[in-house]
Amino acid sequence: MLTLGRMGLRVDTAADLTSARAQLAQASYDLCLTDMRLPDGSGQELIELIAQRYPDTPVAMITAFGNVEAAVHALKAGAFDFVTKPVDLAVLRRLVQHALGLNEQRRTASPASARLLGESARMQQLRQTIGRVARSQAPVYISGESGVGKELVARLIHEQGSRAGGAFVPVNCGAIPSELMESELFGHKKGSFTGAHADKEGLFQAARGGTLFLDEVAELPLHMQVKLLRVIQEKTVRPVGAPAELPVDVRILSATHKNLGRLVEDGKFRHDLYYRINVIELQVPPLRQRREDIAPIAGAILQRLAGNQAEALPGLSEEAEAALSAYPFPGNVRELENILERAVALCEGHLIEVADLYLPQVDSLIGQEADVPLRATAAPSPASFGPDGTALPDAIEQMERDTIQKALEANRYNKTKTAAQLGITFRALRYKLKKLGME
Repeated sequence: MLTLGRMGLRVDTAADLTSARAQLAQASYDLCLTDMRLPDGSGQELIELIAQRYPDTPVAMITAFGNVEAAVHALKAGAFDFVTKPVDLAVLRRLVQHALGLNEQRRTASPASARLLGESARMQQLRQTIGRVARSQAPVYISGESGVGKELVARLIHEQGSRAGGAFVPVNCGAIPSELMESELFGHKKGSFTGAHADKEGLFQAARGGTLFLDEVAELPLHMQVKLLRVIQEKTVRPVGAPAELPVDVRILSATHKNLGRLVEDGKFRHDLYYRINVIELQVPPLRQRREDIAPIAGAILQRLAGNQAEALPGLSEEAEAALSAYPFPGNVRELENILERAVALCEGHLIEVADLYLPQVDSLIGQEADVPLRATAAPSPASFGPDGTALPDAIEQMERDTIQKALEANRYNKTKTAAQLGITFRALRYKLKKLGME
């Protein structure tokens, strides 16, 4: 109370869960602090109530020292952050400042999420989830294939949260040599090892007051996983060669394209660290699972490319757009960008045609399950043959023709239903019918 009062805040107190419920119903609050144990219930119940009925009110839990499990449960239930007893007043002040900054951030927020393009149901849901987790201080684990935009998601969480005024520091864990990783992350003191000619600040210190994004976190060696776990739990780092630990005020976001749960099962990633960084998981869907977003994303990429050109860039022909919509994009949005940049450079007319896209052959463009990655291959050589001796491209075309014909017959030649059954767009089906001479 005294510390909060000195910060110029008006503070109301509630003796128990019943009183807290009554006060929340009568007034609007910028922050709620609750103990884990209450005379007539638990702080967890209060957190769940606020998350459901008063989502604009950040709530933080005060937990017993070392009770990591309670803190994680609180964050999963929607808590903004937590502090441990005995409460460090400096930590409490920073928590309050971040919480109060949320309302200001909400008022001045720019439409940054517009960069996360796509109006499919999955992308709309992802943007809504980003907005919710941005209000928390909980660690977030972002999963998804290479090229889906995991770093963009991390930046949006940072920009929409209370730490937007601080630094966003991305680090690729797979790009740092193992022997330099501790120094890069935590810093070092002069003379602590050969070549340490001066004190160096680590990436954790560089991100103070902001967000540290650990990309490809699965690449962390086991000895660094132990050290990272301690940093997350204690909120302190020890630079190499330093006599004492230093407090760090940083939010940690992490990501990888690998199956982290499977790595835990295989003993290649620590279960306790996985438990701490995966308080909230965000899955970024691959492009093939939201084909309706391909055309608008392609249009936005072409607009961006046009901004760097003196002359107007060509657009996509209807057939080229259909071809993109039918392609499975194993490299996701990053691959789409590369394809369009190459097409713009090589296109000679005012429209980008299918031939300008140079789409690689794939195992099959039709009938694949949406969540099964497709493998891209180079175009087959003239020596490649199908099982009956026909050239492989002809064999693939015949399989596609047979698959489409069966689907058309099963749906009484209703093209809309046929496209839905095949898992492609109506426009992509029209393109295929024309290409295969089935119109």
